[in-house]
Formats: sequence, C-alpha cells, structure tokens
Amino acid sequence: MIISKELENAINAQIGAEFGASLQYVSIASYFDADDLPQLAAFFYRQAAEENMHAMKFQHFLVEAGGELRIPAIPATKYDFKDAEDCAKLALSWEEDVTSMINGLMDIAVKDKNYIAQQFLAWFVSEQLEEIATMSTLLRTIQRAGSNLLWVESFLARNPIVEEGAA
Repeated sequence: MIISKELENAINAQIGAEFGASLQYVSIASYFDADDLPQLAAFFYRQAAEENMHAMKFQHFLVEAGGELRIPAIPATKYDFKDAEDCAKLALSWEEDVTSMINGLMDIAVKDKNYIAQQFLAWFVSEQLEEIATMSTLLRTIQRAGSNLLWVESFLARNPIVEEGAA
C-alpha cells in the first residue's frame, strides 16, 4: 500500500462527499426541471455527472494505491428550495466545503511525503478553483436576473459556464 491509513480514510470520506455532491446536484437539477428551466436543469445535471466522475477518480486512485474502498453513508440531499438563489448558494457553499476537504487531503499527502498522492491531488486543487468560480458566476447571474430566470436561461444557452464533458 502506497498511502497511509489516514490518507485512505480521508479519501474514502472524499468519495462519499463527491457522491453526495452528485446527488445534491441531481436534486437541484430536478427542481429546475420541474419548473421548465431546461438550461439550469442541464447545468446541474452536468455538474452531477462531473461530481460522480470525481468520485470515480478517487476510487480508482485508492484501489491502485492499495487502499480499501469504504464509502461512508451519504446524507439525504436537500430538496426543498426557496428559489434559484437558494440553489446557487447551496452549490457554492458545497464547493467551498469540498475545497477545504481537498486541501485537507493535500495536507495529509504533504505530511506523509507522498508525492504520488500530491501529484494526483494537484488536479483536484486546480479543479476546485474552477468549481468555485463557476458557482460564483452562476450565483451572481441569478442575483442580477432577480425573479426573471429566463435571463439566466438565456445566459446559460449563450455562455455555458460548464461545457459538456468538462473536467
């Protein structure tokens, strides 16, 4: 095994967080889908797929590094949303929490002098900047649009802030 037990446990927690993010984004996408807002729904469905892919990247790394996969229980998603701004704030907060978790993983890898893990995690460190920037842009766009979400739909249709197949 080329990772410490501490890093193995933290990666398992991260896998759970990534799957949890994926499910939360499905819940948000469904909220927009039910309101006939296809661009916002598609945006969050893509985010859900991306978070699932992140979980699988961690899973593959963990197995290749000789660790044992132990996915923790994933809490239920929030599904009652006040409005679009509530959804965007939740998504941004989630990405900020995930960034802290990724930084924690990197801290462990640095402490362990595990250069392989550091190299693997560097991609996620950069990815989190993109995730936070994307959610911040979405939140500001929703705030500027106010109650007219058709402006947000138009913005996303013309300027997708997360491209299909990104990351």
